[in-house]
Amino acid sequence: MGVSIQDIAKLRKLTGAGMMDVKKALEEAAGDFEKAIELLRKRGQALAAKRSDREAEEGCILAAHEGGYAVAIEIKCETDFVAKNEDFIALAKSVLDVAKSKPEISKDALLATPLADGRTVQEHITERSGVTGEKMELGYYEFVKGASAISYIHPGNRLATIVAFNEPVDAQVARDVAMQIAAMNPAGITEDDVPADIKERELSIARDKAREAGKPENIIEHIAEGALKKYYKENTLLEQAFVKDNKVNIQQYLQAQSKTLTVTAFKRASLSAE
Repeated sequence: MGVSIQDIAKLRKLTGAGMMDVKKALEEAAGDFEKAIELLRKRGQALAAKRSDREAEEGCILAAHEGGYAVAIEIKCETDFVAKNEDFIALAKSVLDVAKSKPEISKDALLATPLADGRTVQEHITERSGVTGEKMELGYYEFVKGASAISYIHPGNRLATIVAFNEPVDAQVARDVAMQIAAMNPAGITEDDVPADIKERELSIARDKAREAGKPENIIEHIAEGALKKYYKENTLLEQAFVKDNKVNIQQYLQAQSKTLTVTAFKRASLSAE
């Protein structure tokens, strides 16, 4: 039997599957939506292996916190259309709930954990892949822990941050720090956290600029060290100017709440190349 454009659009919205896959499933199911969805699911496991060499550069990033623990996860897919599908986002939320309920679980163990229906996280991802016709995988997965923690999801589910603190912290202060990390993408908490290769890169750039400007060789190293200090001020969390009040840096903002308050760990997940 023929299927209408309206039925194809409706099932595609429900599942996020490709147009031709939806049309074929509806035709085979004689217009029965439930049967068509089941057909799409069954094909998922057979097709998933064939997609292993495809790129999954879109997706949904979510984060959550409870007490002193925060976790962030990313379910990856191929297109923005699927990333915005309600069922895809619901799957990501289910995976996040599992990750939050099992602190410090490994990525492999998370994939092997059953959801409410008894099937594992990996089985659910594989099934959703079959329904949509796109490669899917658990991408980013990180957690932090401390005396207190916070999570922040930027609107659109493409960016999230998680932060741990050394002591209890006011919820708004914690959120401000999480949003600072989202906006400014610091390289570390302090200069001690900046990788050695990045430090050398910044020194090398500064030396080259100084030589191009004709500076004497005997002061080039001093100029490079000054440039590195500027880099730390702009790119390490505690030294960065607070985006909501650039008269203070993040360390000063935290110490206005408590003299001993500081960040002990943070993670930032983003779908954008930065």
